[in-house]
Amino acid sequence: MFPDISLLRFRAPDGAAHLGLIHKGLLYDLSLLGKEAYLSLTTWLQRASGRVDEAIAELLSDVQRVTPVGPVSLLAEEDGGIRLLKPVDHQEVWACGVTYEMSREARMRESEEPTIYGRVYEAERPEIFFKATPHRVVGHGEPVAIRGDAHWNVPEAELTLLCTPALDIVGYCVGNDMSSRDIEGENPLYLPQAKVYDRSCALGPVVCLATVVNPLDQQVVCRVYRGGGMVFEGETHTSKIARPLEELVHYLGRCNSFPAGVFVMTGTGIVPPDTFSLQPGDTVEITFDQLGTLRNPVIELPVAEDR
Repeated sequence: MFPDISLLRFRAPDGAAHLGLIHKGLLYDLSLLGKEAYLSLTTWLQRASGRVDEAIAELLSDVQRVTPVGPVSLLAEEDGGIRLLKPVDHQEVWACGVTYEMSREARMRESEEPTIYGRVYEAERPEIFFKATPHRVVGHGEPVAIRGDAHWNVPEAELTLLCTPALDIVGYCVGNDMSSRDIEGENPLYLPQAKVYDRSCALGPVVCLATVVNPLDQQVVCRVYRGGGMVFEGETHTSKIARPLEELVHYLGRCNSFPAGVFVMTGTGIVPPDTFSLQPGDTVEITFDQLGTLRNPVIELPVAEDR
């Protein structure tokens, strides 16, 4: 479930959020090293900025000086006093659209303005949009949400990059870019309402460091369970992403800065049929074969009519 050489955030028995490392099946508490770089995900990303390979090597060397908390299985024990947290502290989340052929076809079907999606797939400049502030992000096991004012809601399984303030790609995790397709399809200018709302983004379960895996050699499977049975299953491969990952990050960084680092979702190649919509009580399960499984129950957010 948890890939080796991965960063994570976890709540320790003292109630505080700690930065941790998974290495060779063991969980390490990096705060025990007493270095400012390991106080939080943000401080480590700042330390790694412009020197990713060196920072990862330094991390693996430093962790040998502390005793592990225990086996990584502690993260799955509900009464173990340790709880896995979302892998975000102060990072924004941005997302890229129409990076797979499948996504282009689906967006053109749903939209009242279909040609714009065909054009952006072929254009030099990619589609990049703001997805979530930290408080709108949930982690593994936490509920994602569908909007109460939408009737066509889907999960979007996405390879997600973690970047330093210098926009070096330092790691990868599983992402779920929840989307209200009927809202976006009615008018492309409604994209923020279709994409940006509470619990609209799930990331996790941990961040696999960039020296460990090939991000474009990942089999991806998305499943949705309802009432004890599976109601949707789709798969793709990250080799089908049409743009270089570095190109997406480059365009994001134009005239933009991310002092705490940033997560970048790279688009989806799995699109449920047009007759499918998530329901409250569903469970979304997204697996990347080398990044682990992100699992989230689904709830519905009511619309406050008096606002």
